[in-house]
This record gives sequence, structure tokens and C-alpha cells, in this order.
Amino acid sequence: MIDRGKQNVLGVMVNVVDYETIVEKIISSALHRRTLAVTALAVHGVMTGVMDAEHKYRLNHLDFVVPDGQPVRWALNLLYSAGLSDRVYGPDFTLKICEAAEREGLPVYFYGATPQILCLLQQRLHDRFKNLKIAGTRPSRFRSLLPHEQDSVVDEICSSGAAIVFVGLGCPRQEVWAYEFRNRLPLPVISVGAAFAFHAGLLAQAPGWMQRHGLEWLFRLCCEPRRLWRRYALLNPAFLVLLWLQALGLGFDARGEFPTRDILYG
Repeated sequence: MIDRGKQNVLGVMVNVVDYETIVEKIISSALHRRTLAVTALAVHGVMTGVMDAEHKYRLNHLDFVVPDGQPVRWALNLLYSAGLSDRVYGPDFTLKICEAAEREGLPVYFYGATPQILCLLQQRLHDRFKNLKIAGTRPSRFRSLLPHEQDSVVDEICSSGAAIVFVGLGCPRQEVWAYEFRNRLPLPVISVGAAFAFHAGLLAQAPGWMQRHGLEWLFRLCCEPRRLWRRYALLNPAFLVLLWLQALGLGFDARGEFPTRDILYG
């Protein structure tokens, strides 16, 4: 097990952890009905914090930010000799949590995506984890939530009997959701990006060799060029340049700015 605390990557505090450590912490929090806000960030996620001081504040006030992307893992190893041999990849992370939840009899809840994705996701998870309890699902409204809708979300999740909530709203919306609800839900809230669509079978995952060599972005770009080209063409080179500057000694402020905008999306 590896748990070496948070380290500064371009001003975003990323936890040096492995799957075993973070899954154990999530299950412990679920068993004891304790709040815990977790997200898995790749390069795009880190760069959302670099470019937006208020969002950086949110990210740095989550309990765990785990290295979803290989370049984020490489950054931790380069800057801090972290010794991480693997990332904490959102889709695999989701399955490992579900496996542990099934073993412990902990019901899970899925928030986000579309009704079609949630339906297929439930079917495939039940095929894989026969005894996994799914307490409920709620598709995204694809807009900001009104105050009474936020209260309704809290009431619905709490009354469902869920012990763990997975959030799949996409980055950075899911991190905003986790930040805003982290103290209103007495259970772990886990942001896992595109894991819902992957496990529903509606979005292809990159081959293993591409994932291991940090080329998942290229695979996704080929699958969705019109949607993703700006993200990868602009943010990936910017990440590498800034990481090089940090390795040379440039400091990055991790404080951010307290959020003043009501942009809770659900």
C-alpha cells in the first residue's frame, strides 16, 4: 500500500496513492458513514485547476485527488520520486470499488450521464458483480441545479440507502459537484469521469499498450476528434511545458481563490 500524502503538480495537490490504499479508505468511510470527496484527474483535470483559480480551490479542498492519467503519475515520480508503478485509472478504479462494495454489502449509487448509459451500466455491473447492491441512479439534467433541486438530490441519495456515490458528469463539472455536496452527504462521493460510458459499452477504451504508454488521449482523439481536439492540442503541450518549468524550480501556488460563482451542474 502506498500513501505519501498530497504533492503539488502545477498548483493542484495530487495524492500519491495506489488502488489498494484509496479503495480501503473509501470502504472505511462508507462503513462508518463518513463524508469523503474523491476525484481521479488526468492532464485535462489538472489543467482545469491551473487555468481557473476558483476551481483550483475546489480541487485542493477535496479529500483525495488521485492520478488518473499516466502523465500525472509520471509528474509525481519526476518531481517527488513518488515511486508509483501504476496510475489510479477511473474505469478500473470504479470496478475495484464495486468489487469491494459487493464484498462488504455496501449499496452504491450512480449520478450523471444519460438514462440509456445508466441502464446499460447497471446491466453490465450486475453481470459482473452478481451481489452488488445498486441503491439508485439519477441521470444528469445537463444544466445547473436550482437550490430546491440540490436539496432533492441530497434527500434522494440519503433515503436510497446508498453507502457510496459515483458521479459521472465529466470534468470539471463532477469535481464541482463533489466539492459542493461533500459536506451534505455522509458517505464517499467518487468522481470517475467517463467510466459510466466505458462500462456501459458505449465508449471504447484504448488498448492496454496505449494506456501504459500514456497514449490514451490519442485513442480518444481519434474516436471523438471534433469534441476533443482543442483539449488535447492545447492542454497537453501546456501541461508538458509547465511541468518542465516546475522541474526546473518554478513554484506553483496551490491556494486558489474561494469560489464565488454558483455553477453547480447536475
